[in-house]
Amino acid sequence: IFQPCENEIMVLIHFHLKNPIMVGKKKQKDIQFFTEVVDASQTVDMGRRSMYDPDEMDDEQRERQLRKKLNEAFKEFCRKVENTARKNDYTVEFDIPYRDLGFQGNPNKEMVFIMPTLNCLVNLTETPFFVVDLSDVDHVHFERVTFASKAFDMVLVNKDFNKQPARVDMIPNGDKDAIQEWLTDMEISYTEGPMNLNWKQIMQTVAADDRFYMNTEEDEVTEKEAGWEFLRMYGKDDAEEEEEEDESEFSGEDAGSEESEEESDFDAESESESDYDADEDLEEQGMDWEDMEREAAIDDKRKNKRDIEDVDDGRGRRGSS
Repeated sequence: IFQPCENEIMVLIHFHLKNPIMVGKKKQKDIQFFTEVVDASQTVDMGRRSMYDPDEMDDEQRERQLRKKLNEAFKEFCRKVENTARKNDYTVEFDIPYRDLGFQGNPNKEMVFIMPTLNCLVNLTETPFFVVDLSDVDHVHFERVTFASKAFDMVLVNKDFNKQPARVDMIPNGDKDAIQEWLTDMEISYTEGPMNLNWKQIMQTVAADDRFYMNTEEDEVTEKEAGWEFLRMYGKDDAEEEEEEDESEFSGEDAGSEESEEESDFDAESESESDYDADEDLEEQGMDWEDMEREAAIDDKRKNKRDIEDVDDGRGRRGSS
């Protein structure tokens, strides 16, 4: 893999070997040659300078020239290696990472910038190196894919089921669509789910299943999920339970609102009934008052009549005397 110096502080050539070799007293499968264009401490000091500093402008000009010179030197080395291999009837092709498809992730307890190449998924600027050969990847599963989470994990399952999958954690959610589109272009199947899985147990089960890629059991009648499709079922029940809980809470709110509406309707009806009863009482009271007034008028007439009779009787007695 040839990685030119673009936004990094180094230009490098990386060899990921199929079989390890001895380097010192250790077996190594990853061999790298690199040259730093700018020292890391120097980049920090340069960040503190003014953009109008003449010395800084000269340093940036020299850095651009050095980047170009080193990139050409490493590229020429790659050409010579490819030509030498071709003369010996052997094929060696250097791969270059696609920076536009890169994303942040945590493959080895540290957030790094991971980039795909034509044949690999790599991070070569931080140690330990992260290199996954896509020809060895059988399936990719995305974990912790929910609406609430801001990041997800990616598990790359090896075609050798006896090997544990490689994984990249804490990938921002905004990169998921681009990664899935890239996997589709690479013709690598993928699934996703809301929870982390026990991959040690899963790989043991898959390795022991002779009919893993078939869609029927041994009786060839009973249907089952073919291949990695069973991963879609993990966490589905939990998601359905959460939806049911949300629906039950929503229905509970509806029932409460209906009860409150019924109570309010009942209160309104009771108020209207009480108003109606009060009106009837008032009407009954009004009839009583009319009767009383009528009786009072009759009593007044009777009283006036008696008074007149008494006056007439008194006049008759005086005349006789």
